[in-house]
Amino acid sequence: MNAMSTTAISLDALRGSAADIQSIQIPYRRHADQDADAPARHPVVVVGAGPVGLSLAIDLAQRGQPVVVLDNDCKLSTGSRAICFSKRTLEIWDRLGVGQPMVDKGVSWNLGKVFARDQSLYQFDLLPEAGHERPAFINLQQYYAEAYLVERALQLPLIDLRWHNKVTALAPRDDGAELTVETPEGEYRIDAQWVLACDGSRSPLRGLMGQESHGRIFRDRFLIADVKMHADFPTERWFWFDPPFHPGQSVLLHRQPDDVWRIDFQLGWEADPEEEKKPENILPRIRALLGKDADFELEWASVYTFACLRMDRFVHGRVVFAGDSAHGVSPFGARGANSGVQDAENLAWKLDRVLRGQADAALIATYGTEREYAADENIRNSTRATDFITPKSEISRLFRDAALELAREHEFARRIVNSGRLSVPATLQHSPLNTPDSEVFAGSQLPGAVLSDAPMRRPGDSQTTWLLRALGPDFTLLHFGSTPAWARELDGVLNLSIAAEGDVWTAQADLLDVQGLAAQRLDARPGTCYLLRPDQHVCARWRRPDEAGVRAALQRASP
Repeated sequence: MNAMSTTAISLDALRGSAADIQSIQIPYRRHADQDADAPARHPVVVVGAGPVGLSLAIDLAQRGQPVVVLDNDCKLSTGSRAICFSKRTLEIWDRLGVGQPMVDKGVSWNLGKVFARDQSLYQFDLLPEAGHERPAFINLQQYYAEAYLVERALQLPLIDLRWHNKVTALAPRDDGAELTVETPEGEYRIDAQWVLACDGSRSPLRGLMGQESHGRIFRDRFLIADVKMHADFPTERWFWFDPPFHPGQSVLLHRQPDDVWRIDFQLGWEADPEEEKKPENILPRIRALLGKDADFELEWASVYTFACLRMDRFVHGRVVFAGDSAHGVSPFGARGANSGVQDAENLAWKLDRVLRGQADAALIATYGTEREYAADENIRNSTRATDFITPKSEISRLFRDAALELAREHEFARRIVNSGRLSVPATLQHSPLNTPDSEVFAGSQLPGAVLSDAPMRRPGDSQTTWLLRALGPDFTLLHFGSTPAWARELDGVLNLSIAAEGDVWTAQADLLDVQGLAAQRLDARPGTCYLLRPDQHVCARWRRPDEAGVRAALQRASP
């Protein structure tokens, strides 16, 4: 059923101001499934209409799969919540049709600075090389991100968005699951071949499945304050250790759209969360940072505790967990929402192939293998950052302070300082879907890595395009040279031939490597070939490919 007919949301409101978007109350609409004699059968039910659930639903719908999305709420996020969206997330959202509005609205940044007490220690650049379409990060309030995703979902007839629909029971079977859904007009039941749980860190579905998350909760608390003000601070990530305006603790400052600034204040474990959220306790902290005469308005505040947790397994038969429902990390490093969107990308293409009968259901198990590995990497980096930011022993504090002192002058010490290693996509080098190299390649674009972008041009077209935008929705073969005849016979594979500027055969190429960056980053020579998965990860590469080798790699990548 067309979501446009079941969800009365004004698209103008979704493009409105922060106040407009946060005030949207999405009306409940009765669905025909509620009047059915027996539970209606659906291929895919996504539970949770946050950034992860919406990204997953859009990806599946663009691949031709009908999706029901259930959400127990009637509004988008309030408060900025997740704000730092990484280059990789933007590249995924480009494919889903929402990347450009996110970038247009967001605040782009690459630079960060680290301070100790009242002195600047050093700065770092998260995207030090040219030749990428997207910045290292944008800052964008979560309610804006959700609004763009909802707007896109409403454009896709295969997405059925149902608000005020709360899942209260789940009965898994070998061939799917039956869900009991509570609405303002009572309960109804639906049947799903696959249930995708994207219902957040408190995940009711996790509880209904009798599952838990395990890990570590850190004995510290932080205050988030969103402050609206006009300020001359540059668009950078600023992190202070032991600043004079908040002695003995740490502070993080980020710029967001609409002249809103995110400030994180470390509070310590003994802080009372309810007391710390009161404006009379927040405002003095902000004035200490900005100056007693600063003109600002407090928009939103929350207190959180650091935690690094994950489920033991993300795949439970036909019920699959993604995003915060599957794993959670401390916020420094922007690893939560970004890793969740990467979960969605990993799962969507695999489930699409299974639903089409192009792969066995065992392919979904590799989602668990790959994304559990990525979650462990995120948790490891987040834990190290947390331990450095909030040392729990005198020895740890002495080590941290010594590293900070040395970082003023020495590069090696700057690599030790950890104010939150910023999110980058995991390289899935041990994935069972990879075909190991049989020849020597240099660089980081090994099987399991996300393909690095590069500027391109179509022959006869003066406009710059980008390598990632040229890839197909399924598997893609990149040929640095002409496409072999046998490659054109491969079903479901897009072939792209890449030539350097000035090659004698450029008129026959699909893409021109205008700056030579693609060849450089992929260590490509004439004849080199890369096989890319639908989620733009490298899964095999050759210096001189042959048909048998490529077919074997395709079979391995989608068994």
